Amino acid sequence: MLKPEHAIDIFLQPGDFYFGDRDTRIRTLLGSCVSIVCWHPKKLIGGMCHYMLPTRGLRRSGELDGKYADEAMELFLREIYAANTMPSEYQVKLFGGGNMFPQAGNANCPRCTPEAAYSRPDGACPKVHCRNRQVAYYLVQKYGFAIHAEHLGGLGHRQLLFDVWSGYAWMKHVPAKGPLATLVEGTVA
Repeated sequence: MLKPEHAIDIFLQPGDFYFGDRDTRIRTLLGSCVSIVCWHPKKLIGGMCHYMLPTRGLRRSGELDGKYADEAMELFLREIYAANTMPSEYQVKLFGGGNMFPQAGNANCPRCTPEAAYSRPDGACPKVHCRNRQVAYYLVQKYGFAIHAEHLGGLGHRQLLFDVWSGYAWMKHVPAKGPLATLVEGTVA
């Protein structure tokens, strides 16, 4: 499907959320954060979030904040129900949750389960990338979405682009290469 003549381009920063119509392209850059992409193939509407953490861990006060997975999902549900649609009608794609610091011993954690990552964000796993990945699975299952594609985990970061008019998502994965260079402090003349 061709790009609409008057398409808008949205770039999500960490914690951002956007839901739009067929004239929308959404982009972001992910490290240990995760993006959930939702698309309705008949209505050509959809959105993307860029969450940083599974949950606040405490009851929130005030507005929903897209930097938390559970609250980003609530933002999705508001938009989905406002469009007179149901979660099961959407195609979902999951991206991110990369290990940005493998040299620090932050390998993937086999202890994490989706339930533990969601219900015990304060200690289910000390690794943010692992908890972010697991809570994505948990929330998608909890609300009745079907996963159509995913690229989660691994090392490094991802560039992500989602065209709402077609439902296509393009992702470029840039794996981490070896240990980070040591920063040598010097004096400024």
